[in-house]
Amino acid sequence: MTSSFRTVVLKYALVLLACSIVIYPLLWMVTMAFKPVAEWTTGNGLTWFPKNPTLQNFEYIFFGHTAGLAVSLDRTVIGPLTASLVTSICGTVLAVVAGTLSSYAVVRHRTLPSLAISVLQLRLFPPLAVMIPVMVMWAFIGAIDTWWGLSLIYGIVTLPFAFWLMKTFFEEIPVEIEEAARVSGSSHWRVFYRITLPIVKPGLATCVLFVFIINWSDYLLALLLTQKNWVTLPVFMSTLNSAMGEMYGMKAALGLIAAIPPVVLGLLIQKHLVRGLTFGALKQ
Repeated sequence: MTSSFRTVVLKYALVLLACSIVIYPLLWMVTMAFKPVAEWTTGNGLTWFPKNPTLQNFEYIFFGHTAGLAVSLDRTVIGPLTASLVTSICGTVLAVVAGTLSSYAVVRHRTLPSLAISVLQLRLFPPLAVMIPVMVMWAFIGAIDTWWGLSLIYGIVTLPFAFWLMKTFFEEIPVEIEEAARVSGSSHWRVFYRITLPIVKPGLATCVLFVFIINWSDYLLALLLTQKNWVTLPVFMSTLNSAMGEMYGMKAALGLIAAIPPVVLGLLIQKHLVRGLTFGALKQ
C-alpha cells in the first residue's frame, strides 16, 4: 500500500467520522419526532427507529392536544412559527440592505472610514451587557412584544455581520469595472444597481442565508423582548414541558419543523451559495 493511497484512505475516514458526528444528533431528532410517547418517556428499550411510527407529536404541537395525552397546550406552534418567519425575514432584509449600502459607501466612496470599526463594536459587547438599556428603550417606544420591535433589534444585531461580509465582497471587485461604466455616462446608482450588485450576487445570497439563520435561531433577544403575542419558535420550544417531564418527542418534531425554512432557503440560493463562499479565493 503506497503512502498516497494511505493518505486518501485516512482523509476519507476522517470525513466519514466528521459526518457521523454531525449526522448522529440530526438522525436522533428525526426518529424521535415520529416516536409515540411510550418510546421516549422511558429508558427501557430505546431504539434508533420508532417501533410504532406516529404523527402524534406533530398533531400535539399543531392542535394543542392528541390522543393518549391528558395535557393540552395553551398555544400551538402556528403563532410562534409565524412570529419567527415575520421577524427573521424583516430583520434579515433590514440588516442586508443597510449592510450592503453602507459597506459599498465605505469601500468605494470612502464615506466615514471609521464606520467599519464603529459597526464592529456592536458585536464586541456581550448581549446581556446591553439588553437592559435596550429593554428600557423598547418599553419607552412601545416595541416590547411587537413584530417590528423584534425585527428592528434583529436587524441591528446582525448588521455588523452583513456589513463586514459584504465589505469583503465589494473589495474583491476591481474599481476599473465601475470607472469604465461611469465614463460611458452611467450614474453612481446605476453602476451599483446594474454592474456591481449582479457581480456580488453570490456573496449577497450567502449573506442573506447566514443572517437569516442567525435571526431564525435567536433565543435570548426573543426571550427578553416578547411576552405573549410574538413568541418565537426557540422560546416556544423551551415551554414544551409538563408534569411528566420534558416533551422530547414534541421538541424533536418542532426542531424538524424549525429546520425547514433555512434548508429551503439554502436550496433556493444553492447555485449562488458555493460561489459566494469561495468569492475572492482565487486571484487572476
